[in-house]
Amino acid sequence: SFDWNDALFDVTWSENNEHVLITCSGDGSLQIWDTAKTKGPLQVYKEHTLEAYSVDWSQTRGEQLVVSGSWDQTAKLWDPAVGKSLCTFKGHEGVIYSTIWSPHIPGCFASASGDQTLRIWDVKTPGVKLVIPAHQAEILSCDWCKYDENLLVTGAVDCSLKGWDLRNIRQPVFVLLGHTYAIRRVKVS
Repeated sequence: SFDWNDALFDVTWSENNEHVLITCSGDGSLQIWDTAKTKGPLQVYKEHTLEAYSVDWSQTRGEQLVVSGSWDQTAKLWDPAVGKSLCTFKGHEGVIYSTIWSPHIPGCFASASGDQTLRIWDVKTPGVKLVIPAHQAEILSCDWCKYDENLLVTGAVDCSLKGWDLRNIRQPVFVLLGHTYAIRRVKVS
């Protein structure tokens, strides 16, 4: 077990090393841990100015990139081999609750926010690629479909799940109702 002096909100595993993982915390930092070395974090990145709430390691072995989302309304791109962020993505007007890499498109990630939008970003371009006004409530979670590069699912405070096709964002592909509380995490099977 490892100790940290603040809440840890998310964790993601390296695709290249089964012992390495990254956590993100309430003090705005990211911590790289090695389960084979129990002395403490290998590295700590502290650039977010508020809680770092989401972290995800790229799923393609060809690129070793990490994306984090924060309550400071920014997403940051990291290379664990570099001691600082590579880029900061701005555009959300609310807390970022979820950041997740596309399992299909290299350098592409999605973010979900309290500003009621789902946004798609490309690390090769500075601005947002696509803005989807996905719910009329805070969006707490999003996930990519592993079998369709154009499909994402969002979960929100309005207790609904919505499926989005990036080729036509005017309306959701599906809406799933039934929960009586906010949906904090969604995962596509």
